Amino acid sequence: MCDGAELARLWGRIGAGEDEELTWVPRDGESRARPPGFRVLQGGLSSESIAKLDPKEGDGFSLVTEDGPFVRAAVSAIAEGAPGAPVLVLSDRLDRDDIPEHPCLRRAGLRSLIRDDIDEEFDLLRDLRRLEDIRELLSSRSKVGILLQPDPDPDGIASGYALRALLSRKSSTCPLISFGEVKRPENLAMVKALGLDIRTVTAEDLDEFDGLALVDVQPNVFGDDIPARVRSVDVVIDHHPERTGYDAVIRDIRPSFGATATMITGYVRAAGLEIRPKLATALIYGIKSDTQLLGRETSRFDISAFAYLHQWHSPALLRRIERPALPLDGLKSLGRALSHTSVKDGIHLLVLGRVREDVIPQVADLGLQADGAEWSIAAGTVNSDLVFSVRNVGYVRAAGEVVRTIVEGLGVGGGHRSMAKGIIPIKAFRKAYGGADRDTIRKALLKAFSKAIQS
Repeated sequence: MCDGAELARLWGRIGAGEDEELTWVPRDGESRARPPGFRVLQGGLSSESIAKLDPKEGDGFSLVTEDGPFVRAAVSAIAEGAPGAPVLVLSDRLDRDDIPEHPCLRRAGLRSLIRDDIDEEFDLLRDLRRLEDIRELLSSRSKVGILLQPDPDPDGIASGYALRALLSRKSSTCPLISFGEVKRPENLAMVKALGLDIRTVTAEDLDEFDGLALVDVQPNVFGDDIPARVRSVDVVIDHHPERTGYDAVIRDIRPSFGATATMITGYVRAAGLEIRPKLATALIYGIKSDTQLLGRETSRFDISAFAYLHQWHSPALLRRIERPALPLDGLKSLGRALSHTSVKDGIHLLVLGRVREDVIPQVADLGLQADGAEWSIAAGTVNSDLVFSVRNVGYVRAAGEVVRTIVEGLGVGGGHRSMAKGIIPIKAFRKAYGGADRDTIRKALLKAFSKAIQS
């Protein structure tokens, strides 16, 4: 029910659903010309005119108006002429005080709702422009490598998988590549369930690619000795804070997004790509894992992308990915670490000894559940390196900044606000701290983290 011809014409452009009927109430001095698709409310705003509409059980009323007296008169008439019928008031100007009491009434925006939809379309249009630029840049290349971070995580894997689909390429001409193997059980389960192959390469292997796109990673992550081929690339798509020291023809870096998979989902929607269950499941798991199920560093774009993908994903496939087998030796290492654990100044530190690398981040996730823990650090020896994963509750100092402070001059590391990773060669750690046994590692890391967190 629209208040006057102007709002009726606006709503007429929107149109009516199959189960909707459009009426309008002419204003004084207004032309009586009926807006297309509308019928006039005979008798004006009264309980009798509402009753003549013959409302049935389950029918509701929507009032489109910016006028307080109109909405008060309409709500009163509906309450009498159609007792129990729910009412939706669509207005950008009226607030709660302008609307009379009614047991079943909601208020929402009018043009603002339309504006939200338009803004989303403009967002998708920008994504389409970005995608077309990438397609144009890479279309003539015979072999494009999609480079992920070492030990690729779900966000990177999903985003690389989707980018290849958007480029309409096969794995032979557009492989997913990394300088390190996939190690975590759930990530291995993801790769297996999706039927993906992530090829481990060396710096020399990059010479075979005449196109290179970095996804969910920037060159600086590869340490100080970055291969020359990685210092100058074609495309970088990432949601981590922007870093300098490299060249890229196209950069799409959005730190306000919780996951790179969210950015790529925008590409998918903008391009109208047919999204199959495998791809939807990959992307939804990428968003879920990097935002801890939309609970950490989440934007409205992450929520929108997650909702869009949810209708297409496979719950059965997602369960297969999220419930991988846990290694027994990892559980044993965790047991030994727990026997010496404590929470000091909000820091829960677990030193695992020599362990498979994939166990370390799993233990860090678990460690944050300890009573009083604001920070969880799990550290273990992997080959000739000390590797540690960091988690925090999200409202303290950024984990990535803390880790970079600790590894400066010793190793490499970084990450997000609430999760990060560091790697220090055992040789460098021993030189800096005088040893590398469990007790020395525990004391050194606890002191280093306490200082870095408080600085």
